Amino acid sequence: MRKAILSTIAICAAFAFSTDVRAQGKPSYGETVNIETAKKVAAAAVAEAKKNNWQMCITVVGPSGDLVYFERMDNCQFASIVISQHKARAAARYRRPTKVFADAVGKGATPLLTLDDVIASPGGIPLISGGKLIGAIGCSGETGKEDAQTCQAGANALK
Repeated sequence: MRKAILSTIAICAAFAFSTDVRAQGKPSYGETVNIETAKKVAAAAVAEAKKNNWQMCITVVGPSGDLVYFERMDNCQFASIVISQHKARAAARYRRPTKVFADAVGKGATPLLTLDDVIASPGGIPLISGGKLIGAIGCSGETGKEDAQTCQAGANALK
């Protein structure tokens, strides 16, 4: 049993640091996204969702993954509240989009799912300002592709 656990840990570590999962030039940490910027990012995400007639939950977190701002659009499913928070937290803590995990798991890297706070679903995107990670945005409520599109619109508000 112990050998199986150690093997699983080794496999997870290998996948976590493989080129498929590793972010290209992981950004260093910056100051935590402030409330004004978090609201601006969320507003851009809401605008994208409304434009497409989607109902979303949108979460903005700081670099540590701690909540800075949350918004639930009318009629968004209740499960998406915690899912959007999970996506944002994973994107911030691992400094990469959650789509990276989804793609890796799709290729068979299922041991990644044993790492704390990993979520293998698109819709979590790091927020980068001045080349530094200031937080992340997580969106949930529609398909993974639509969640990611909504998040990207929010992240683009920083540019």
